[in-house]
Amino acid sequence: MKAKVNQDKCIGCGNCVALTESEVFDFNDDGLAHCILEEIPSDLEEVTKDAISQCPTEAIEEI
Repeated sequence: MKAKVNQDKCIGCGNCVALTESEVFDFNDDGLAHCILEEIPSDLEEVTKDAISQCPTEAIEEI
């Protein structure tokens, strides 16, 4: 599984960073979230999917 954050939609709320405890998503220099992993390990897929579904601006997509 892979995930991508659309920087044009992200508002930097931090839901995805908090839900994944900074293991999948973190903030970039602009204060917006980005995926820090090329490939999401299977043990983090469920929490990543939760982060995707809880993004208030639908900025994260599974690719």
